[in-house]
Amino acid sequence: MDLIKDLTGKDPKGYEPVASRIVNAPDLNLFSKLIEKDDFLFDFVKHNVAHRLADACNNSNFMNLFKLMKVYSPSYDEFIASTIAQYADEGVINKMLDVLEAGSEAEKTYAASFFSYIEMPKAMKYLRQYAYSENTYLAANCARALSKLEDEDSYNKALEKLKSEDSFEQYAAVKFLVNFQNKDALTDLFTTMKKSAMAENIAAEIPFLCSLNFLLNTEYNDDAILAFCHILNGLVELIPISQIIDYEFYMMIDSMLKTTPTGPVAVALLMAKEKFELFTENEEYLYDEDKNTKNEVNDINILLKTIDINYYLSPLYEELYEDSDFIYFAMELVQDEEAIALLLNGENQTVILKAMTILKSKNKLSEEYKQLGLSNITDANIKSVAEAL
Repeated sequence: MDLIKDLTGKDPKGYEPVASRIVNAPDLNLFSKLIEKDDFLFDFVKHNVAHRLADACNNSNFMNLFKLMKVYSPSYDEFIASTIAQYADEGVINKMLDVLEAGSEAEKTYAASFFSYIEMPKAMKYLRQYAYSENTYLAANCARALSKLEDEDSYNKALEKLKSEDSFEQYAAVKFLVNFQNKDALTDLFTTMKKSAMAENIAAEIPFLCSLNFLLNTEYNDDAILAFCHILNGLVELIPISQIIDYEFYMMIDSMLKTTPTGPVAVALLMAKEKFELFTENEEYLYDEDKNTKNEVNDINILLKTIDINYYLSPLYEELYEDSDFIYFAMELVQDEEAIALLLNGENQTVILKAMTILKSKNKLSEEYKQLGLSNITDANIKSVAEAL
């Protein structure tokens, strides 16, 4: 008998006894087998299972969930934490506090989630301690719980970490702030994204704090478009294509198509057009993706086919200046050799190197262009790379 199949099926006569068994026994072995199926079950199925397990809980058996906390799954995090919180008294809260202090990593992760339902100042010490854990689920749950406690010290500490010279420390602070869910951090997050070597990673986190499409109608308009471009740039290599659904890419592209063309809009739309043509024309990009993702990519590609490229060329060229946040993306899109070559006489040495690299890729890096670029590069590391082109 396949109990997991019964639990995930549609028949109450099949799933109710299995859900009851997991909770009432409690059957940690069967719960572990369920978690092993996480990667093979659709989200809506796991959502249904979590509800079935919750329905099997009551005031007399909810303490059994403490035994299930030995194995962790983000799919059943909310079910366990919220159910225990629903029935918790002072004794249960103190028990969970002990788990947060001395439990296994899995148990601590559930406990941190619990304290986002039950606000307990005594938990703050441990929540702060694990807020930057290498276990991303534990760190995220701690940040959410600290937000519920309105822990301004933790929030301000994360803002300070954004100024770190260490890119990984910056990124950890970004994830904390996104999970803390205070939109006041948006300015600092966008500022960090623009300066960071991990811009794509940071951009990929920001939409979970606030929809980029929503930000198009705010003072963060260009910042949201820049984040969109960084996410586009990171798709496949760093960011799963399936994330475009969470990021509301279709809505955002549709919104930009309906606006008056600006430099940032032109860069974003032309970049997206190239990317989604690539995804749809090469089967390997979508081979392992589910039906929803494939449909979303195809729908976006159809939407982008309506673009008249010539309509966006003039705004695109407006971003070919050194201080533009979009210059590196614009340079990849511009086909005019002379427009790229003009940047060789600038002051930003990274831009000069990028211009030389693009000209080289187009077989247009003449000796004259190369020497012009080199004459304006003084940084030894950049110069060595440029000389090798």
